[in-house]
Amino acid sequence: MIYDYIICGGGSAGSVMANRLSARSANKVLLLEAGQDTPHGKVPAAVLDSYPGTAYLNPAFTWNQLKVTTEVISHNNPEEKRPPLRTYEQARILGGGSSINGQLANRGAPSDYDEWEERGATGWRWDDVLPYFKKVERDMDFDGPYHGKEGRIPVRRIFPDLWPEHAKAVAEAFKQAGWKYLLDQNAEWEDGYFPITISNAFERRVSAAIGYLDPGTRLRENLTISTGTTVASLIFDGMQCVGVKAMVHGREQEFRAKEVILSSGAIHSPAHLMRAGIGPAGHLREMGIEVRKALPGVGQRLQDHPAAAVAAFLKPHARIIHDYSRRHIYTALRYSTNLPGIPAGDMMTVVTNKTSWHKVGEQIGSFIVTVYKTYSETGEVKLNSPDWRAEPSVDFNLLSDQRDLERMMDGVRRFSAMHLTDVMKSVTENPFPASYSDKVRQVGLLNKKNKLLTDVFAKMLDGPAALRNYLIKNYVMEGVTIQDMLTDDDALEGFVRKASVGVWHASCTCRMGSEDDPMSVTNPAGRVKGVGGLRVVDASIFPQVPCANTNFPVLMTAEKVADAILAGA
Repeated sequence: MIYDYIICGGGSAGSVMANRLSARSANKVLLLEAGQDTPHGKVPAAVLDSYPGTAYLNPAFTWNQLKVTTEVISHNNPEEKRPPLRTYEQARILGGGSSINGQLANRGAPSDYDEWEERGATGWRWDDVLPYFKKVERDMDFDGPYHGKEGRIPVRRIFPDLWPEHAKAVAEAFKQAGWKYLLDQNAEWEDGYFPITISNAFERRVSAAIGYLDPGTRLRENLTISTGTTVASLIFDGMQCVGVKAMVHGREQEFRAKEVILSSGAIHSPAHLMRAGIGPAGHLREMGIEVRKALPGVGQRLQDHPAAAVAAFLKPHARIIHDYSRRHIYTALRYSTNLPGIPAGDMMTVVTNKTSWHKVGEQIGSFIVTVYKTYSETGEVKLNSPDWRAEPSVDFNLLSDQRDLERMMDGVRRFSAMHLTDVMKSVTENPFPASYSDKVRQVGLLNKKNKLLTDVFAKMLDGPAALRNYLIKNYVMEGVTIQDMLTDDDALEGFVRKASVGVWHASCTCRMGSEDDPMSVTNPAGRVKGVGGLRVVDASIFPQVPCANTNFPVLMTAEKVADAILAGA
């Protein structure tokens, strides 16, 4: 059989594309996903859970061998020691990131998308994309010009009357600092704190797969969903992509199509292109790959949002104690640094009311300080091997732009100081700068050993203050104190450089742009430049990472490109 479309990757973008393209009955559509299926009635409990901590650290749902660097790598001194490798969870399950993420449903600033058009993505300004954001969602709280009511992904908020005491105290601290309360973060773009918008209905996650690959969609005779299927390579006839080779439950198969759509994410989509000979010519030759189409932008200008945390021990009365929700995040703050040339709302601080699934996680709350308007664009994805089984080399180079470093330092200092206010002291003790190190990640893995260890440690933390002080200083902190963050610029910079990690918003490695932009990879309809029968539709085609968690911008992008395909673009 020759399909009209083969979609490589059943994440957020792939789920949308499969639904939209198969809605036209004449189209034969094949969706390939390496991970497991999530059909109605058989969605894993960890995926449905409002609290994502048992999903994103579950090795059954992620690519387990992917390691990245986040610290800046000096290319002026190649002998300089490389930064340590970190695990970087990328989803390997139908629904992709939307099946394991924090369920935050935000869009970014209008200026983000106006900048996309300025960078050559014609037809992607804010007024062009807002209708597609509205098309994605079914807002359960609000109506009006910013909201959709008939989309496949329900969104809602948990309002302050149901917040735990820690979140309520943080809101008061925000208020005392001069920020205003916003009912709706997805209305007018302005500074303030708000109940976060989540892709969740009746305390259950609604992933892209749940929303777009519902039972009715799965009944379409022209749609085939093949899970447990890893794409090994693209098949070409000259400069025309005509299909893929894939491993289906360990057995190699070939599938042919009139068009192949890569929706494998900003790390794996460029890797597929490079293994097919599409990318930076010098690098391809180093790998022994024949150059099919020299596109120097493939894998380049990788972006993510750098984030670092300031945490504290939560007093017992301030912890999450009600049974209404298993959410760990209820509120966040959008604010402006007001630096020259940087647009408003460039920073986001998310408030976590627990930091992991275990007992110790329930005792720790934090401010996660994030640079949402990111200028660092020196990250890259390169191949380690032409073999499809080898994960690529990924260097994010977060904070390589001085503006990002300075704003992160300001944010960590700002929220370190907030922990010393009376309102925060009423709900927390022992504040400390926090790092999402591999040690923290290992303790966060869901297993019996970690449960036993954290149960014992949590009891000690709730014991005498002297014991808690000792344990936090020697086993939780990373060698720097809140006082260091407030008084020592060198210590602050050192902590920020080491502790800043990405927040799983990898983007921009196959950027949309104009035909004459040498670093663009795709046109505004996702077509790979100079290659027939091949598109990319996922966060890799973003010209710039928006001031948002990337799931909803990806859903919007897939809806918009699907319209372009159906219209013959």
